[in-house]
Amino acid sequence: MPFKSQAQRRKFAQLLVEGKISPQTFEEWNRETGNKRLPDHVKRKAKRTTMKRKRRRSGERDRAGGRSGSVTQWLLHLCLVRATAQAFASAPLGRWSMDMP
Repeated sequence: MPFKSQAQRRKFAQLLVEGKISPQTFEEWNRETGNKRLPDHVKRKAKRTTMKRKRRRSGERDRAGGRSGSVTQWLLHLCLVRATAQAFASAPLGRWSMDMP
């Protein structure tokens, strides 16, 4: 595998002097690099960050201000509201009258 920078080459030379790598390894890397002009240092590549998708809760509205959820849920809600309104409208006033304390 070729060296990527002069700093890496210096580090390998230091490891060779300390006896932590074999001369064959250093020579192989040096041979594969060839006469390339290497930069002094190479920065690490930045990690790719992915944005998490936000899950919408059933009661939240979308950006356009419309309703979230399915049309079926909306129609069910509308029917329930109308049925409740009709039930109160047709109920006798008896105990629901306004003159109660």
